[in-house]
Amino acid sequence: MTKLIALDLDNTLLNSQKEISPRNTAALKKLHEEGVKVVLCTGRPINAIWSYIEQLGLTDPDDFTITFNGGLVINNVTKKPLFQLGMAYDKLKMVYDYAKAGHFPMNVLNFSEVFEMTGMDTPSYYSHVIHNIGYHKAAFEKLPKDQLYSKIIMSAQPEVLDRAEQNVPALLKKDYHVTRSQPVVLEFLPPKVDKALGLEKLLQHFKMSFADLMTFGDGDNDLGMTRAAVKGQGVGVAMANAIDEMKRVANAHTSTNNDDGVAEYLAKAFATKL
Repeated sequence: MTKLIALDLDNTLLNSQKEISPRNTAALKKLHEEGVKVVLCTGRPINAIWSYIEQLGLTDPDDFTITFNGGLVINNVTKKPLFQLGMAYDKLKMVYDYAKAGHFPMNVLNFSEVFEMTGMDTPSYYSHVIHNIGYHKAAFEKLPKDQLYSKIIMSAQPEVLDRAEQNVPALLKKDYHVTRSQPVVLEFLPPKVDKALGLEKLLQHFKMSFADLMTFGDGDNDLGMTRAAVKGQGVGVAMANAIDEMKRVANAHTSTNNDDGVAEYLAKAFATKL
């Protein structure tokens, strides 16, 4: 029986206008009020999605969010981390060298702000994609050395990132979890960081297992949590607009993000509650 629902945001819970529809909102709020855990799973920091958390009423003392694609599990009320995994400054150099040589943009995130690398040949789109977080321009050599970083971002036109993704050296793929979270966002994460890892830590906190989990996703960065749910005898739902691999990995399917696909599936799965 599903006890925890984990939802990707872009192209899953959010429609093309970056909104949670009234139908999706009503279904999730009702289930949350009935005691089902509702957890947003995103690459963004919590302050960048706070309006969605408030819209869904996920502000109880035991509500959490999976942020930075699993690198940080944070309590919605206290803002205290339940789990955090980052990387030291010296782990950033290989990606910086690749970005510099390939004429790609680069942003580096700690767990509260974004550093946009200066001296890159291609400007970054990231500040147009992710809002409600502080941005600072910095030379790579001037980045603070005494803190952990959550991830590295390349954000540009899809065709630029297609080239960046297709040519990632094998050594980088070994040392980083490389994932395309949006057509205009390519992410380099610590190798173990994945939404599935964050969910594993949260399920352990609630004394649950992956059998208690239902996930909704559409993209490359949702594959891990979908596989984990399916393998663990839970439910992994792919949106109709999902990439082909998501549809193959999932054990359940629903309509598109613009057709209230989340609410549509929940209405069938929780027929006695909705």
